[in-house]
This record gives sequence, C-alpha cells and structure tokens, in this order.
Amino acid sequence: MGAFAAAPPGPHRTLLEAGPTGPAAGASGPLGRSVPVRLDIPAIDVHSGLLALGLDPDGTTEEPPLDSPDAGWYSHSPTPGEIGPAVLLGHVDSARTGPGVFHDLPALRPGDEVRVLRVDGSTAVFAVDRVARHPKSGFPTAEVYGDIPHAGLRLITCGGEFDRGTGHYRDNVVVYASAVTGGSQA
Repeated sequence: MGAFAAAPPGPHRTLLEAGPTGPAAGASGPLGRSVPVRLDIPAIDVHSGLLALGLDPDGTTEEPPLDSPDAGWYSHSPTPGEIGPAVLLGHVDSARTGPGVFHDLPALRPGDEVRVLRVDGSTAVFAVDRVARHPKSGFPTAEVYGDIPHAGLRLITCGGEFDRGTGHYRDNVVVYASAVTGGSQA
C-alpha cells in the first residue's frame, strides 16, 4: 500500500455547535469515549480487529504493519460513536500477502452499514455517506481529520495507480460515514 498521505492536524478538538451536516435520520446521541476493538463491514465481508495507531516520527499517521490482517484506529481521533471523525486505516494489499483488509473499500455504496465494537461492549453503527478517491499530493486533511458536529467515521486506504518507482499507490480511498445509532450493548 505505501505511506498514507497528509498528516492529521494533531489531537482532535470537539466541535459542539450545530452544522449543515449531521447524523443520519434516527440517530441517537453520541457515545462517550471507549476504545474500538473490532470492525465489521458486511457488504465487503470485512471482519477485523483494530490496532491502536499514533503518529510516526515524521508527523504522519502511523500505519498498521504492512502484512497485518487488521485495520487500525488513529488514537488521536475520537473513538467511534463520539462527536467528530473517528479514523480507521487499513492496507489495500501487500506484495507478500495479497489483498489487504481494506482491499474492497471502493465497492462500498451509500447506505452500507459499518459496525464498530468498543471495549465498553457498545457497538457504534454507521452508514456510508460517500466514497472518494483523493490524490496523495492533494489529500484533503481538514475534510478527513477536521471537526464535524456529529459522530462520523473515516475509513482510509491506498488506491488508484500503483507507482512502481516509489512502491506506493498515488491516491487514497476515503469512505465517509455518519452514525445511525450512538451505540447498542452487545
């Protein structure tokens, strides 16, 4: 997959005022902070544990190990179900192990369900709003990592053309999703 694009703006700041976008109809209130432990995306048969990720020494978002079967949660973002964009990252593929956990992200469609089990036993449920591909050279850092007035989710992987010279994909695929329920007990 190669390195993810732009570094996030630093630890998340919660935005509490109302905005032009929000959670899907029927969403309950946001959840409190609880570390995510499992990701399920039935439409593309993803069932993954979640690793905690931080920042690399150069200030870019840490990635899961290349051959890991699991996705990772960027721990400087909100936890899934809290106000703001929870950010999950995963590899599209690996030369050694083949398709990665987020290989089929581009196949997601608006309305597809994403479920995140949290350490407190609750499950944050999201619906896909849209899927976008962004060139790494023009990655929309503020749009992906910036404040939003509702519980959201961002799923990020690499995509587009593979540059054999650099050994990295030229783009990132980003799935934007909004909470449809604050959480439920497992």
